[in-house]
Amino acid sequence: MKKSVMVVLFIIVALIVSGCSENKLNAPAEKPTVVIGSKLFQESYILAHMAALMLEDAGYETKVIEGLGGTFVNYEALKKDEINTYVEYTGTAYSQILKKPPLDVWDPEVVFNETEKGLKEIDNIEVVSTLGFEDAYAIAVKEAWAEANNITNISDLKKYAPQMTIGTDPEFATREDGLPRIKDVYGIEFKDYKQAVATVMYEAIKIDEVDAISAYTTDTRNEVFDLRVLKDDKNALPPYDAIYIMTQEFATNNPDAARALKKLEGRIDTDTMRSLNYKFDVEKMEPRDIAKEFLIQEGLIEG
Repeated sequence: MKKSVMVVLFIIVALIVSGCSENKLNAPAEKPTVVIGSKLFQESYILAHMAALMLEDAGYETKVIEGLGGTFVNYEALKKDEINTYVEYTGTAYSQILKKPPLDVWDPEVVFNETEKGLKEIDNIEVVSTLGFEDAYAIAVKEAWAEANNITNISDLKKYAPQMTIGTDPEFATREDGLPRIKDVYGIEFKDYKQAVATVMYEAIKIDEVDAISAYTTDTRNEVFDLRVLKDDKNALPPYDAIYIMTQEFATNNPDAARALKKLEGRIDTDTMRSLNYKFDVEKMEPRDIAKEFLIQEGLIEG
């Protein structure tokens, strides 16, 4: 009798263990926490949180690292799987990461295609979404000074630049598609430059610590601080279309993550991005709140 009871108990335990094992095998794989990097300015913060909200809506946990660093810090972190995605810009990837030579005439489509192809071939990095706007580098000066001296184009600065100090972000002063490119194409060399994060750079021209800055074309502080963005009349600077990038391995292993970011394809034009930046710079909203408000308005996530 005791023996038969033991046999029955053994069978029951075996069935329970077998059932648990089967459930584990059939259970969906746990989704990883997606780590999102950003550069050192407000737009990058907003877009990092926008990615986070889209990914959370797709069932992922996320971690946003605001102000991780410049281009190479984020890109190297992506390659090392320290982050899983961030927003890059085509002209930056083309000239700085891929080290491709300038085109005789900059064509946004050519730059995008070469960037997409090159990132994939060299580092197995995939463009998962093109947001729909360009945030280009530009040279900006105070409107009153530009008006007094009839300055509308970068070429108009040639006789003034040797007496001028320009404020730049941490990269523009030395990278090939920045001041060196301005010097090569326009023959312009400034007396000095001061590097700082974007917020400090804009504050510097506001209080006359510098005479010009390497402005961003989507930055509303150009209008708020009464700056004139000069026309790149010799087409020196490349196009900078915003793209989310991700390693091919991560995109393949996490197709829901890639699809979540793909939903942002073409959803943000230049005016929209400028208005989102305004909410950060002027209205002092938090970047996650800005991103959430936009995504709800667009019907991409629920409130």
